Amino acid sequence: MKSLAAIVALAALTLPAAADTAQQFANKVAISDMFEVESSKLIQEKSTQGAVKDFARKMVEDHTKTSNELRTTAREIKGIELPMRLDADHQKKLDALRTASANQLDQLYKTDQIEAHQTAVKLFEDYAKSGDNAQLKSWAQKVLPDLGHHLEMAQRLPSAPAPTTGSGPAPKR
Repeated sequence: MKSLAAIVALAALTLPAAADTAQQFANKVAISDMFEVESSKLIQEKSTQGAVKDFARKMVEDHTKTSNELRTTAREIKGIELPMRLDADHQKKLDALRTASANQLDQLYKTDQIEAHQTAVKLFEDYAKSGDNAQLKSWAQKVLPDLGHHLEMAQRLPSAPAPTTGSGPAPKR
C-alpha cells in the first residue's frame, strides 16, 4: 500500500499539470470577461485618447459577446455555475484604474490589457488542447483567434497621452 502511494505521489510530481476542469475554466473566463467589460467601460468614460477609447469600446463589445456565449454554454452544461463578481485580484486592478491619475490611466489600462490577454490566450490554448468538456473546448478554439487579435491591439496602444492640439498660443517662429 505504501509503495502505491509513493508511485502516485511521484507521478503527480513528474506529470504535467492537468488542464483546468470545465468549472475552473468557466470561472476564469467569466471573471476575465467581467474585468474586461468593467475596466473598458471606465476607460471609455475617463480616457482622453481616441485610440484607447476605441479599443475599450471594442473590448466591451467583444467581451460582452463572449460573456453571453459562456452563460449560454454553461446553462447547457449541467453543474457549471458562473461567478457573479470579480475576484480580489481583478477587483484590486479595477480599483487601481478608478483611482489612477489622468497621466497614469491609459498606461495602466494598456499594461492590464496586455497582461489579461496574454493570460487569456494561454488559458484558451490550454483548454482547447486538453480541456475536459468537448463543448467548451470547441468554444475555446473558436474564441482563441479573437483573443490573439485583442492582444496585438493592446500591444499597439499608445504608451503616453497623445499631445493635445488646438489649445494655447501658436508656436513662435
